Amino acid sequence: MKRLLTVENLTVAGIILGILAGVYLPELMLNLKFLGDVFLNLLKMIVIPLIFVSIFMSIASLASLNDLKNMGIKALLYYFSTTALAVFTGLVITNIMKFDVSGIPKEGEVPQINSFTWEAFLNTLIPSNIFESFAEGKAIHVILFSILFAVAVVGLVNSKKEKVVGFFDGTNDALLKIAKWIIALSPVGVFSLIGYVVADKGIGVIISLWQYVVVVIVGILIHAVINLGLIAYLVGKFNPFKYFTKVREAILVAFSTCSSSATLPVSLEVATEKAKVDKKTAGFVLPLGATVNMDGTALYEAVAAIFIASLFGIELTLFQQVIIFITATLAAVGAASIPSAGLVTMTLVFSAVGLPLEGIAIIIAVDRFLDMFRTATNVWGDLIGAKIISRLMKND
Repeated sequence: MKRLLTVENLTVAGIILGILAGVYLPELMLNLKFLGDVFLNLLKMIVIPLIFVSIFMSIASLASLNDLKNMGIKALLYYFSTTALAVFTGLVITNIMKFDVSGIPKEGEVPQINSFTWEAFLNTLIPSNIFESFAEGKAIHVILFSILFAVAVVGLVNSKKEKVVGFFDGTNDALLKIAKWIIALSPVGVFSLIGYVVADKGIGVIISLWQYVVVVIVGILIHAVINLGLIAYLVGKFNPFKYFTKVREAILVAFSTCSSSATLPVSLEVATEKAKVDKKTAGFVLPLGATVNMDGTALYEAVAAIFIASLFGIELTLFQQVIIFITATLAAVGAASIPSAGLVTMTLVFSAVGLPLEGIAIIIAVDRFLDMFRTATNVWGDLIGAKIISRLMKND
């Protein structure tokens, strides 16, 4: 009986019951939204401290700074490659599955979105006040400061270094213990969050854009199962299906919360405790991935661009699709530090090939629904990356 009542199984049950309750008891689920908000707030409460301490410990405990360089290059190369592969998959699937856009209205309320520029993004990488960045949850700032702080501690004399590292080692264990307590609430949290989405958006909106929804989900599944699965098997030399059973709790939480960062405490816990990924590698690769790895988001934006082009009768040339490929791949890296990240970077992709931004108003109705799938894919990619890089670092 205990095997059946695991947190993972109860979380799956929570998702199924949430969908059913959202359809048949919408008013109840709208009123129970606060339970999901509490669960999300608990996760967000420890995310920033956990990012800081995890990255600090992964660097401070390395044998040399060359190991940091080695690990960092491997992680960034993996993330960039898988994101590019995701965009390519989205473009191929969209060109194969032609859209029938007759009957879909071309009007909608255009959301207020701040424009994205690379100058502004690069300018915000450096924090002016790290305490303000901690308070506002700016993960990129925290990662950068944590790396600098850890490198500085590595250069201290051993007597001082051991005191600092010992303190943060204990802090890391304490934060992971808190994470376990919060993870135990996952079934209730995901039940509330999924139920609210279904009750708030309704099934009708999804049905009206069913072709778009199907193409995005098919593309995401192909990338998650085939692309990432083959990378895990061929490069990582491990069985992706067995690995999934060990880390599936993080995927389910990502699916319900739509936040890679909020899922980070769960990802770290399942990767190190259940999947036996090296703690130093997981502590560096997973927080970094939660910030810069956006496979699902990049694929989603590529599909959205071609869908809107079809809707407005715009024939995209091969060159324009190459522009979409490059823009979506690069924009995904800069997405994490911006609120409504997918929608903001989508404006960049649309603008690059001259698509009307009004198109965003049409697909925004199903954005929250599709966000569940793309976030789950983002986190799955992070977890596979952690396992692969852990193996490569051991071989080195």
